[in-house]
Amino acid sequence: MSSTDVRTEAEDSGPSGYAAARLRLLTEGAQSGPPRRAALAELTDDWLSGLFTAGADDLRGVSLVAVGGYGRGELSPRSDLDLLLLHDGGDAGAVAALADRIWYPVWDLGLALDHSVRTPAEARKTAGEDLKVQLGLLDARHIAGDLGLTAGLRTAVLADWRNQAPKRLPELQELCAERAERQGELQYLLEPDLKEARGGLRDATALRAVAASWLADAPREGLADARRRLLDVRDALHLTTGRATDRLALQEQDQVAAELGLLDADTLLRQVYEAARVISYATDVTWREVGRVLRSRAVRPRLRAMLGGGKPTAERSPLAEGVVEQDGEVVLARAARPERDPVLPLRAAAAAAQAGLPLSLHAVRRMAAAARPVPTPWPAEAREQLVTLLGSGRPTVDVWEALEAEGLITRLLPDWERVRCRPQRNAVHLWTVDRHLIETAVRASEFTRRVHRPDLLLVAALLHDIGKGWPGDHSVAGEIIAKDVAARIGFDRDDVAVLATLVRHHLLLVETATRRDLEDPATVRSVAEAVGSQGTLELLHALTEADALATGPAAWSTWRASLVADLVKRVAAVLSGDAPEEIVADDEAPTAEQERLAIEAFRTGGPVLALRAQTEPPGGSEDKSSGDPEPLGVELLIAVPDQPGVLPAVAGVLAVHRLTVRTAELRALDLSDTVDGSVLLLNWRVAAQYGSLPQAARLRTDLVRALDGSLDIASRLAERDAAYPRRRGVVAPAARVTVAPAASHHATVIEVRAQDAPGLLFRIGRALEDADVRVRSAHVSTLGANAVDAFYVTSAKGAPLPGEEAASVARALEETLRG
Repeated sequence: MSSTDVRTEAEDSGPSGYAAARLRLLTEGAQSGPPRRAALAELTDDWLSGLFTAGADDLRGVSLVAVGGYGRGELSPRSDLDLLLLHDGGDAGAVAALADRIWYPVWDLGLALDHSVRTPAEARKTAGEDLKVQLGLLDARHIAGDLGLTAGLRTAVLADWRNQAPKRLPELQELCAERAERQGELQYLLEPDLKEARGGLRDATALRAVAASWLADAPREGLADARRRLLDVRDALHLTTGRATDRLALQEQDQVAAELGLLDADTLLRQVYEAARVISYATDVTWREVGRVLRSRAVRPRLRAMLGGGKPTAERSPLAEGVVEQDGEVVLARAARPERDPVLPLRAAAAAAQAGLPLSLHAVRRMAAAARPVPTPWPAEAREQLVTLLGSGRPTVDVWEALEAEGLITRLLPDWERVRCRPQRNAVHLWTVDRHLIETAVRASEFTRRVHRPDLLLVAALLHDIGKGWPGDHSVAGEIIAKDVAARIGFDRDDVAVLATLVRHHLLLVETATRRDLEDPATVRSVAEAVGSQGTLELLHALTEADALATGPAAWSTWRASLVADLVKRVAAVLSGDAPEEIVADDEAPTAEQERLAIEAFRTGGPVLALRAQTEPPGGSEDKSSGDPEPLGVELLIAVPDQPGVLPAVAGVLAVHRLTVRTAELRALDLSDTVDGSVLLLNWRVAAQYGSLPQAARLRTDLVRALDGSLDIASRLAERDAAYPRRRGVVAPAARVTVAPAASHHATVIEVRAQDAPGLLFRIGRALEDADVRVRSAHVSTLGANAVDAFYVTSAKGAPLPGEEAASVARALEETLRG
């Protein structure tokens, strides 16, 4: 039977005919989704129009209006009918009688009804007092009666909404936030409320209201399809349960999936999550734009007065190469060329997360449309930017979601597609698989001071459950995937092996600690054999805690933490059978170029510099056969006659020139027997934060001034910091400074783990100078946003520091870095 036949049956048969036609429409297998909702709304319109016409007689100045979801024509099988009987204030008794003739037949059929009887003035007044009423009236649609009366109300309500938007939109945003706090996020809930949860139908309706205000608009791509998908699920839920419910309970998900022709309940949930993610992201972007517009309107009159009526230009402050901050968002610099810069999406994301700022929608879309694929294996900068992004703490979540909304994550990491929006049917888990992985990285970022290789910890956190998208044991599958991903993003063979071990055994510590006898030597030996090394054990311990904390409150406790710590201590004792090795050999022979620079520095009595580009083939360290080399940065060689203050002077000059230190080596070189003296050699890899590199001659001039005291580096850095607005940024773990036991026979080794920042190495060097110790050699590496440095220091006489003095130097340095 066609929808026209259904309407004819309803018109011919009165209420009972409408009920039969409605039932037939809802049980037609060939019609579902938007066509059925539209047909149901049209069928209901025709029936109510008949009731209105039969009761109105010669009554004028009255109309019947559908509002809310019914006004939008989105009638689900058990939806309420939201109706307004609008009148011009004439015969009140006749209007009341007409209302009864309409409302009672609706109630008699058992349909839920939300009704009101008002004049246009009353409707506008109520809307001004009740935001929910105003939102419903924005979707007002004429059903029967005086069309002019309905049209007049629609025009007036829309005008009121636009005029009052600066006041009402913040109120609407607050309502949405309160609802999200109560109902949770639709994209992660195992039993979500399709309407009320964040990212649900209520939020989609709120986005329509924002668009109607003309103040801001939501990103439209995919939004209509996401809304349709949620409505389809709600239709199926109503039909399978026979109730007007919006909560997708666990026991009903298989039936709903079958009603929709889906494979199973997991497929259903994944579709719901994907739709919710689109709406949630659109909501975030839209409210951010609303806030920007409202702030701009508040500031503009004052700026116009100050600038004599001229149009102010938005302030743009640089964050990284090709990336700037503008209006509280991270946007691309005018000179940025994503089509030529494959690392730009990762660099922009890392800069945004580090600054605690959102990525602008326009920037993400431009990069998604134009950016070239990152070469395989990734160049060093791409890997470092990924690690920086993962180590940025809570801001990582929003930035990652922005990249994912435009498909950039699966383009960078194709294996991500299998875990994206994948539900976890386990009451312990709070998140989908993909969000759990990001949450684990967020938690792991708090532990980067506990490990020597924070980059491996963060990448392992991202990949530890990547195998859940494949059949079988997810740890076994994940090990294979992790090897492939780690090699693709440019880790060397040894690091790939460590990451694979971490993924394969990410449950080993907690399962062994809680299920095995730790007093049994065989238990401890089996864990030691699986882990293999002290460094891997250290990483696995941190990963275990981060994974559990990211799972949910039920997954970690003081008791579990103590058991795991006990197991780690026992395994470490087994693994520590070999004597510790020196961290870095101090007697490596200089190259010919280093020796030439050292002799020239000694002869001239001043610093000598050499700059040269440092590259690697696109195939990485194991494939040097073809392709253009990928830049790793610039190698800076410096030779300086041995004297106090060299480390802070060099580090300070580089910071003043906005050069980021990626790696750094400093060591004292004794010249030949015929020359009485020594020279400090510095071999550093640096890169410009943005813009071009300074000339070597300029660096040398400033270094000479820094060494003779005529260049006040501390003041220069303080002035530059004061010139830029203070950003929220990430709250990084506190710096950790330790003395490495038995690390060297010739010096005391002080290890520093801290958040990398401009001037960090300058502050460390100055603090060590203030402590009156001599830096015999230094080995500095930057892993993402984390600096992991080792300084070989001696007393003024060249001997290792006594234990208490070494501890005192470490404490003082830690206090300096935390201050």
